[in-house]
Amino acid sequence: MFFLKVFFLSFYFVVLGLLAVYGAHRWYLVWLYYKTRNNRPVPKKKFSQLPFLTIQLPIYNELYVVERLLEAVAGIEYPQGLFEIQVLDDSVDETAEVARKKVDELKARGFDAVYLHRKDRTGFKAGALDVGLRKAKGEFLMIFDADFIPSHDVARKTIQYFTDPEIGMVQFRWGHVNRDYSLLTQIQSIFLDGHFVIEHTARNRGGCFFNFNGTAGVWRKTAIIQSGGWQHDTLTEDLDLSYRAQLAGWKFVYLPEVTSPAELPVEMNSFKSQQHRWAKGSIQTGLKLLPRIWQCKLPFPVKLEATFHLTNNLSYILMIIMALLLYPALLLRLGGGWRRLLIIDLPLFLMATLSVSSFYVCSQKEIYKKWFSRIRYLPLVTSVGIGLSVNNAKAVLEALFGYSTPFQRTPKFGVINNVDSWSNKKYRAVKNFSMFFELFLAIYFTFLIGFVFVNRIYFLIPFLLMFQVGFFYVFFLSAFQKPGVPKEAVTSCG
Repeated sequence: MFFLKVFFLSFYFVVLGLLAVYGAHRWYLVWLYYKTRNNRPVPKKKFSQLPFLTIQLPIYNELYVVERLLEAVAGIEYPQGLFEIQVLDDSVDETAEVARKKVDELKARGFDAVYLHRKDRTGFKAGALDVGLRKAKGEFLMIFDADFIPSHDVARKTIQYFTDPEIGMVQFRWGHVNRDYSLLTQIQSIFLDGHFVIEHTARNRGGCFFNFNGTAGVWRKTAIIQSGGWQHDTLTEDLDLSYRAQLAGWKFVYLPEVTSPAELPVEMNSFKSQQHRWAKGSIQTGLKLLPRIWQCKLPFPVKLEATFHLTNNLSYILMIIMALLLYPALLLRLGGGWRRLLIIDLPLFLMATLSVSSFYVCSQKEIYKKWFSRIRYLPLVTSVGIGLSVNNAKAVLEALFGYSTPFQRTPKFGVINNVDSWSNKKYRAVKNFSMFFELFLAIYFTFLIGFVFVNRIYFLIPFLLMFQVGFFYVFFLSAFQKPGVPKEAVTSCG
């Protein structure tokens, strides 16, 4: 029994320690960001004559946003005779007709617009981009997903970086057109700000690999071709191509000061579907490319950072394991007193959780003047990150065991303001049974809070509350979220 207890507790501390290591890595990224943030890239020179640009728009069943996208692209400031618009449409609903009519309208207005429709969705988004690549007139390809609203100056602010022949891709930061729509969109905006402000800047300016995010960026066509092209053996074709291109010697530029607004998912199950795809795809990419990365002649810090980057989602599995082990681990050590828990567990909990909070505080401080009002969301941001662990751990396990799933698009509703509603919109993300495990964990942590309270281990209560609130929040929105009533409708009823 003694050896079993030692083995169990050792396993528990290994899991908690690994979570602390991934937490410490976030602090490293914050440190690297502040160390390198002033290393701003500058174009070496300017094109004597602007190159031809192809703007690619991969879409699939985007009825509510496709016209908005095309109109925004038509407003991009670039000589009309020097760019084409490629609509890469895999739609199987009315979107196809709407998109085709809008392309015809743009043609009548003098734009070089092309509508390419595939009936066979082989490769999903990667397959559509591959078709577009082979037919593109431009040497440079600017890509936008359907939920984006490109600003008019994105081409002017990015194209000159390609005067350096070693630059293969330029990525710009995502903005959020509906950040203030709901509590869920506020939380998502903070998640993405951390990624785009801290992670991307630190990695790119710190000399590490970073990635194209599938949209809001410009590629050199030659870089795509020489790196093996768009491949669809992972769910994150953008991450996969990014690493292959950098392994091939291409350099990337990240421009956080250039933003492209996009629509955040307003529905929890849509958000979870998006997170599932990203989590699974990153592990698939790691399995595919990490052996090659470690075999290459790259600096050790670059290899290590790439490993953290591509395996970071393993922390969701660790979090679930730690959650399940927590009660028996406390029970086995209860006789030792709470002070021993304070000495051993508290530093590891702080490393794993406070690093996340500081990471997002820094991102908000960097881009918002009234950043202090934004940090009131941070406790819930941390909780929701924990609440997503069931959904994302499932994705990671599917990747590790080679379980194939199709590319699941994130439904977009054209929802921006509080007066907008998605109640009459037909797209919905599919619910799955993982939400019942979220409910189980929420109840489990409610029991744990009572347990530590009775046993006077009070310092653990704030940490347990984060887990309890996160799992309850994600479960209830997954199971019961309904479209809100537009404010104008509420007023009319008064």
